[in-house]
Amino acid sequence: MFNVPIPGGTTAHAVGAVLIAVLLGPWAAVVCVSVALVIQALFFGDGGVLALGANTFNMALVMPFVGYGVYLLLTRNTSLTSRRRAIAAGLGGYVGLNVAALCAATELGLQPVLFHSANGTPLYAPYHLSTTIPAMALAHLTVAGFSEFVLTAGIVAYLQRANLPLLRINHSGIVDTDAELAPQSGRPALRWALIGIATMICSLAARAARARRCLRRGFAHRSQPAQVRLHAIPSGLQHYNGFWKHTLLGDYGFSSGRHANIGYVLSAIVGALAVGAVIFFFVGGRPVSDAATAGSPGDAA
Repeated sequence: MFNVPIPGGTTAHAVGAVLIAVLLGPWAAVVCVSVALVIQALFFGDGGVLALGANTFNMALVMPFVGYGVYLLLTRNTSLTSRRRAIAAGLGGYVGLNVAALCAATELGLQPVLFHSANGTPLYAPYHLSTTIPAMALAHLTVAGFSEFVLTAGIVAYLQRANLPLLRINHSGIVDTDAELAPQSGRPALRWALIGIATMICSLAARAARARRCLRRGFAHRSQPAQVRLHAIPSGLQHYNGFWKHTLLGDYGFSSGRHANIGYVLSAIVGALAVGAVIFFFVGGRPVSDAATAGSPGDAA
């Protein structure tokens, strides 16, 4: 719900998919984030019903698995209370979010090439990769990525001090403290992982900066169709306009637009209750302590 406006007409927000993957495993993150996205689309019109497949792929599949992979790579030979584990979780969230954003930018940027009328007018999203990738990269390399890093690393660091059994659910067989570690080094893996992350950040930032320079000089519009300056909904999207009219609190508020603050808070309460109801339906009121002792993540899978 907490979308932060970004210059260029886009917004950014933290997702939490990698945090769930760290705590409960990546497949649990797939289920949890998918449930949240379905409720957002159906109840609040956020993300949209027709875009649900793409949103689920980006945020509920790509993000948790990529971020969790980074986390595992950076936490080799570390204890459960190691400071590096919290930082690795934050970096996993940062990388996972940016890869998911890159997927979204690619999906949007390919649409003018794949779907257009006979005269070249885009039927759906009107902007090419030269515009979509910088717009998404700038927002997520900075504001959104930083938010995701702080959210993920902060919660893991808190749980290391306050609720280690919760971390233990997805970390069976890992010692609690550094004093219990076997004398081996994970530095080479850490070094190469950080080099890879830095390379990704630099390449995306360079691409975004180059595109922004082109936009300022007016060159970027050469790769855009002349009809990109749209004054109405593209014809392809107009066909699906109003496809889903059953939102309970559209755009997190009342249909009248009045009492926006009350509508926003009410949306948060309704969304939380809906997610809780779905979780209770699947879990059946099973205590967390039972899940924690049910076995290793591999057994659960």
